[in-house]
Amino acid sequence: MSLLIGAQKILATTANTNSTVDTSDSTVIEPTTEKLNAFQRWWNNINWEDVTGTLISKVITIIALTILFFVLLRLADYFINRGFRLNKKKKQSEVRVKTMNTLTKNVAHYTLGFFYVYSLLSSVGIPVGSLLAGAGIAGLAIGLGAQGLMSDIFTGFFIIIEQQFNVGDYIGLSDLGLEGTVISVGLRTLQLQSADGTVHFVPNRNITTISNTSRFDMRVLVNVRVRPEEGIEGIQQSIERANQKIVDEYSDYIQTPPYIFGVVDLGNSNFAVRTIMYVENGQQYKLEEELLSTSVQELTNDGYSIPSSPINI
Repeated sequence: MSLLIGAQKILATTANTNSTVDTSDSTVIEPTTEKLNAFQRWWNNINWEDVTGTLISKVITIIALTILFFVLLRLADYFINRGFRLNKKKKQSEVRVKTMNTLTKNVAHYTLGFFYVYSLLSSVGIPVGSLLAGAGIAGLAIGLGAQGLMSDIFTGFFIIIEQQFNVGDYIGLSDLGLEGTVISVGLRTLQLQSADGTVHFVPNRNITTISNTSRFDMRVLVNVRVRPEEGIEGIQQSIERANQKIVDEYSDYIQTPPYIFGVVDLGNSNFAVRTIMYVENGQQYKLEEELLSTSVQELTNDGYSIPSSPINI
């Protein structure tokens, strides 16, 4: 009898467990089924004909805008190149025309690019006005921290417009203690190559005083140290022959033939015969060296001595 009662209790416990499992399964399955039904109803309510039509319309609009702005870009480049070709015929500086041509093209490209992106976003349906308002606030914050950059751009713009120097000019920046050949002129920086090959990247806002030695003929001044007691007249004749050799060899670069200025006092009983001439800019250092070496050679060949005593300054 006790065995029968125990078996009944076990069966009852098993039935209760099965009912609990069934209840929990139904609790999980029913919400999932409702979500699937909601997604299915949303999917079925989509008007695929309208979606397809809208998509095709947007794609056609984007393609049309792209073609339009591509044509405008080509037209802008054509008219800019044509305008600067006319400037070349007016004997404008080729480097200046090239620099201004590149600058004008960049401005035109950036302007058209802005309007292209604006039109593209508007056609897609993105609220461009809200974006521009947010961009304006962000731009104000960035602008407050980018005053140096704007100063670089404005200074570089006026350097190019006023043609203060061009690529290839030899300039000196006295405030910075730099000098060299200009290898690049930009709206933000200047690239200057020194005589030893070092390239300096100078922000335009730091450029205050510019000494351009490439605009006009440059003076070559050579002092050849001599002993006046050996005869000034003979010494000058030797230097005259040296000057004539330089004229014969470098006549294409010499604007004013070399002439003997006379005897100059270097101090501490040191005297020199000074020769002066004017040459094309960029050739002054080479011809100065050639004139000095040729003069010394002629004096040596004629038997004159070159003082080697130090000069105290």
